[in-house]
Amino acid sequence: MSRKEGLYPLLEQRPQHVAIIMDGNNRWASQRHLPSLAGHKAGVDAVRAVIEIALRQQIPTLTLFAFSSENWKRPEEEVEGLMELFNWALRRETRRLNKHQVRLNIVGDRTGFSTELQQLMQDAETATGHNTRLTLNIAANYGGRWDILQASRKLAIAVAKGEQAADAINEASLQQFLCLHEFPEPDLCIRTSGEQRLSNFLLWQLAYSELVFVDTYWPDFRQQAFYETLQVFAQRQRRFGGRENTTP
Repeated sequence: MSRKEGLYPLLEQRPQHVAIIMDGNNRWASQRHLPSLAGHKAGVDAVRAVIEIALRQQIPTLTLFAFSSENWKRPEEEVEGLMELFNWALRRETRRLNKHQVRLNIVGDRTGFSTELQQLMQDAETATGHNTRLTLNIAANYGGRWDILQASRKLAIAVAKGEQAADAINEASLQQFLCLHEFPEPDLCIRTSGEQRLSNFLLWQLAYSELVFVDTYWPDFRQQAFYETLQVFAQRQRRFGGRENTTP
C-alpha cells in the first residue's frame, strides 16, 4: 500500500455521485492581493485533487459547477479570463483525463460560448468518451431553472408530436430530458467557501441529496478536505422522507 492509499483508505459508505459548487476563488485571490484570475487558476489544482480522491474512493460520477448562467454578469475582464482558462484547461487536461480513465461530459447551454470553445468541448468529450473509471461532468453556462425549462420545452414538443400523452406525464417524463438524466442523482452536494445556498445548481437533481457546506475556499479544497467531507457523508443516514432507522 502506498503512502497516499494509507492516508485515504476506502470508505465503506461512499456516494455514487458527488456534485460540488466550487466557490471562493475570488476571495482566495483577494486575501493574497492577487487578481481574480489567479484564484481561478489555483482552482484547477483543486479540481485535480478532487478527481484523485474520487478515483481512489471508486466514486463513478463527479459533477462540478464551473460557470453558471449568471456568471456572465461578472466584470468583462474576469469573464474573458475565465474563457481563456477554460480553453487552456481543455487543451491541457485531456491527456491527463485519458491517463486516469476519466470521461469528460460538459452540460449547459453551449451556445453562449465561442465557436472555438464549443469545438474544444466536443473534441475533449470525443477524446475521452471511451473512459469508464469516472465520469467528470462540468456544468458550464448552466442553471437549474434553465435545465428544467429546456426539459419542459422538449417534453412539450413530444406531446405536440403525439409521442407523449399529456395526461400520462409524470416525474420520469420530464427527468428524461434533464441534463445528467443518464446518471443517478447526486448523493452528496458540497459547497466550499462558507456560503450556504445552491445558487441555481441542479435544482431538480439535488432534491434528496445530502448537503455539506465547508468554510474552505475552493483553491484550498484539496485531497484531505475532500476525504474529510466524504467521511461526513459516511456518517449520514439517508431517509428520503422516511423515518430514521433505529435499532431496538
